[in-house]
Amino acid sequence: MSSQEIPEENLPSKQVTEPEHGSVAVADENPFADPGLPPHQHRIQDIDERAAKRSERAIAFMFTLSMLATVGFIASFVTIPADKSIYVWPIGHISGLNFALGLTLGLALFCIGAGAVHWARTLMSDVEVADERHPIEAEPEVKAKVMADFKAGAEESQFGRRKLIRNTMFGALALVPLSGVVLLRDLGPLPEDKLRHTKWAKGKKLVNMNTHEPLRPSDVQVGSLTFAMPEGMSEHDHDFQTQIAKAALMIVRIQPENIKDKRELEWSHEGVVAYSKICTHVGCPISLYEQQTHHVLCPCHQSTFDLSDGARVIFGPAGHALPQLRIGVNEEGYLEALGDFEEPVGPAFFERG
Repeated sequence: MSSQEIPEENLPSKQVTEPEHGSVAVADENPFADPGLPPHQHRIQDIDERAAKRSERAIAFMFTLSMLATVGFIASFVTIPADKSIYVWPIGHISGLNFALGLTLGLALFCIGAGAVHWARTLMSDVEVADERHPIEAEPEVKAKVMADFKAGAEESQFGRRKLIRNTMFGALALVPLSGVVLLRDLGPLPEDKLRHTKWAKGKKLVNMNTHEPLRPSDVQVGSLTFAMPEGMSEHDHDFQTQIAKAALMIVRIQPENIKDKRELEWSHEGVVAYSKICTHVGCPISLYEQQTHHVLCPCHQSTFDLSDGARVIFGPAGHALPQLRIGVNEEGYLEALGDFEEPVGPAFFERG
């Protein structure tokens, strides 16, 4: 088929000129010309302030819902027992605490993200701007342009104008980190003042740890070392090891005239003195007693205490004397505590403050 037989409407608008010998043919127009950006279409929020207000309220609602979910997360963590189980269809029986924490934290994060996306899609400027590539180094003109674009973006985002959105967003972002802070609570039980108290109390009998019988003054001989625990404790108790680590007691009998410390003498009964068995260095149990000098030795790091002089440290790394328990005798003739230790037992913490 010759070119004369091709319909005129199918012929190119401009003919390609015949190239000279050795040259390349070039079309008169670029067939891949940049079509440019499509015309911008205004959203309903751009032309109707009532629609913009509806979007603003929807965004604020999501941020507010995020705040409420964060509060719910904290409340769930505090109020729901860790061992509580609930039935959730179709999952089955699961931990009520884990379900509540996951649901509230997920809702808090989702609402912040959904609110931000809705804000960007409905109220922030959606005008597409084409910018030519430029060298990496920032010239003064570029810096000025960036600052101008930033100011323009801030104005177009209506961040300053839409105060309801801004304030609720700040509230949601401020509360969400509290979820992580609250989780720190789960690192362990709160110590409260548990380290300052033991099972000893006024009226508690001193029970021999070997025979499990209450002790009388006559049961403690001069030069002997006896270990005791509070009345009512049992090795079968679930927290026995925790409690005995603070309440373990060693009892010795010293001739009253050999006791140098005045308070020690007042807190004893006929020369029977009771001191904590827990070393004040790292908490090892003290079990070595020298009856001639009335010294006790910690086998771990050789801290030595003088039981005839307020159990003060005379050698080793321990930083404090052993706490003394004030004792007396009840109507039945048994040794009893007249209260708890007046200072923390075991290794020093916070300078015992």
